[in-house]
Parts: sequence; C-alpha cells; structure tokens
Amino acid sequence: MGKVTGFLEFERLHEAADKPQERLKHWREFVHPLTSEAAGIQGARCMDCGTPFCMSGCPVNNIIPDWNDLVFKQDWQRALDTLHSTNNFPEFTGRVCPAPCEAACTLNINSAPVGIKSIEHAIIDKGWESGWVVPQPPVKKTGKRVAVIGSGPAGLAAAQQLARAGHDVVVFEKADRVGGLLRYGIPDFKMEKHLIDRRMAQMRAEGVEFRVNQDVGGAMPAKKLVDEFDAVVMAGGAEQPRDLPVPGRELDGVHFAMEFLPQQNKVVAGDKIAKQLKATGKHVVVIGGGDTGSDCVGTSNRHGAASVMQFELLPQPPEEENKPMVWPYWPVKLRTSSSHEEGCQRDWAVATKRFEGKNGKVEKLIAARVEWKDGQMREVPGSEFTIKADLVLLAMGFTGPRQGLLDQLGVAKDNRSNVKADTDRYQTSVGKIFAAGDMRRGQSLIVWAIREGRQCARSVDEFLMGSTELPR
Repeated sequence: MGKVTGFLEFERLHEAADKPQERLKHWREFVHPLTSEAAGIQGARCMDCGTPFCMSGCPVNNIIPDWNDLVFKQDWQRALDTLHSTNNFPEFTGRVCPAPCEAACTLNINSAPVGIKSIEHAIIDKGWESGWVVPQPPVKKTGKRVAVIGSGPAGLAAAQQLARAGHDVVVFEKADRVGGLLRYGIPDFKMEKHLIDRRMAQMRAEGVEFRVNQDVGGAMPAKKLVDEFDAVVMAGGAEQPRDLPVPGRELDGVHFAMEFLPQQNKVVAGDKIAKQLKATGKHVVVIGGGDTGSDCVGTSNRHGAASVMQFELLPQPPEEENKPMVWPYWPVKLRTSSSHEEGCQRDWAVATKRFEGKNGKVEKLIAARVEWKDGQMREVPGSEFTIKADLVLLAMGFTGPRQGLLDQLGVAKDNRSNVKADTDRYQTSVGKIFAAGDMRRGQSLIVWAIREGRQCARSVDEFLMGSTELPR
C-alpha cells in the first residue's frame, strides 16, 4: 500500500517515450523509466484494497503492494529485495510484460490502474545502477549436476534457482548466444540485449555454466544428458511456427516471422548476415495480430518499408472492455502497440486465401472478409480483395516444441504435443526429466515462463535432495 488517499490525489503517470519519427532512426530502447520522484507518486496510488488482486493476476505472484509502498517511501533497496524474492528477471518483465497485474488492480474497476509495470522497471534499473544486484553463490555445493535445455526465461530462471541451491548447473543452448526468444525474438528497440548479458555474468558468478551451439536432440543426442546428469530440465520453448497452407505459400517473399526477426537482432549485435531479409522499400503484409506481429511491424518500419499492413483473423475487439463484467481477469480489448503508432494499417476478420506472383516471387495477396457465428468462421460472399505484397510475414503463433527432442527422451506428450507434466511437480513420465515454460504449457508469456522455471527448480531440488528451501 502507498498513501491511503493517494489514489484520490494523483493521476496515473506514464513512462516517457521518444517520438515515433525519432525512434525509427535507431534500434535502441526508447521508453524511459520513471524518475525516483515520479515512481514514488505512482506508488502512492496503491490503495489499501484489502485483497490485492494484482498479486493473483501476476503469474509470479509479485508482492506488488509491498514494493509499491517501499517505492512511495523511497526505500529502493528493500523494494528491490521484495521484487527479486518472486521474480528473477524484472528487467525483462518490466519492459515486455503485458502487465496482467494492472488489469487485476482494484483501481482498474473504475479508474486507471496503478502503473505497476513502470514501477517494476524503475526498481530494477535503479538496482543495477546502484550496484545492488550482485551474485548470490551458494554457501555449500551439493555435488549434484543438472542439465537445463534451453536458455529462454524458463531455462534461465530454473538454472539460477538451482545454482543458488548448490547444484552444478549447465545450460545448453542450440543458438550461438544465450537468451532464446529474449535474444532473437524480441527486437532490441523493446529490450536491449545487454540486459541478458548482465544477468549471464551474474549467473556465471553463481556457478552456472553456459554452453552455446549445443543442439540437444539434433547433433547432440539427448540421451547423453540423461546419462551424465542427475536431473534434466526441458525448457526449450515452443519453436514450431504455425504455417499458412494456402496456394502460393512456396513463393519467395513469404516467410515466418522467426525467419525475419532474428536476422535483424543478429545484425544489431554486430553479425554479418548474407542476403538479410529486409523490408526496405517493400509493401509488407503481416499476418497475425499478436506481439510477434507487432514486432514485425516495428522492424519493417525501421527498415524503411513502403507500407505495412497487418491482418488479424478474429474480429476487431472493443476499444474499452466492460470492466465490471471482466475485472480482475485479462480483458479482450483493442490494443495499440508502440509499433502500430509508428505507422501501420490494421484490418480485422480477414482470411488469406492465396498468394500470387511472377518468376517465383510474391507480388500480391488475395484475401476475403470473414464473419464469426457460434464459434465458426464463414467467408462473407463477394468480399474477396487483393493487396500488393512484396514481403509477407507469418506471425500466427507457435504450435509446440521440437518433437525430435521429445521423442529421443521418450517423454509423454499431451494432446497438443507439448511435454506432459503437471504444475505441482513439473516431472515428466521419465523420472529424472522435468519440463517448464512453453515446452510444457504451450506458447505463453515471459512472466509465465519465469514462474514455471522457478517452480520447476524447486521440484528438481526436492527430487535430488529429498527436501527444498527454494520458494515456490
């Protein structure tokens, strides 16, 4: 809780951001954290609501009222300790989380919620600047070895927790750098990658070993890890992109979003990419209305696309939700990202029928309007239309993890081809193998991955030692 009457006295404050015409010239973050004073005022708005629904709305169950109050009182170091007690990586969530906690804020019933995400951003940035974020190596080692497959948020969270419990942890990453989708899926203008490198340095000091270019289940047999380690955590994410099987899909210029976005991230990191996939001067169509689609829009605009159009299969949601009806749950409503503000046309209830082009290169997209009745999609008669398209980016989500790894390890799968494991033990059908994050739950949020990584680490520690002191 902040100031008892703060919610009556102060308006919600928003983080400052560079203007679109300025930020399109570079790949750096353009959102600036609140000052200490502004964050204190925002923390003052946290009311004595009795039941803090924000905590249950947050997947990691951040103790939000406590650190809001501490920021209001300008006790920043204790605020950081409280934040870190539930979230290993608030610098990630403070930048790219959609903030379901704010949707659940009691103020959100009839007012603007507390800017929880902006306060989190301010706390962690001040913590790093002040030198308060330091390695926490274990007091004693257990002698147990744990392999973590995947270095996304679930894998990193599990690895850090297990290392702090005293285990020898090795993280295996198939890419050339650590971070998973944090590294190669999220553009630098939303989250700069030095944030990952900084955490890696901390984790190395805590005893975590990182091995890159290790394709477990590919060039490296998965059984090797089972034989060499006391426990294995599968945290490889949901990597299989959803395809669009329509005529013309094979044309050059039609690509998955995850063919497009990682290349730019590598270029920003200093790599040389031969024949980089770029939107410069092209008419770009992004199919998919989620975060990945938005990232494609922002990247295309920075390339200098001639135009950007984004299609969504579902109808346009309302601009404002019926708060008394849906609060404290995550509402379906129209969301406009910073990338949309930079320049983009959007259209809803549109289905792509085919691509057409010449000499093997896409030139246009043929689509049609659809309507939804009783959960069924029907094409609107006579609604077919054509749009120019030099580059089409498929950002329709992910269907599940790489199946080869699962098959090699012999773990049971659920009906969506994810690893079958419950949220109590996170243990698979193979005793010493555990699973967390998108590989277990399917495509989801970074904050859910962190939660699962932490809870999975607790289960692994208990499995290895018979008991655990790690938090759940």
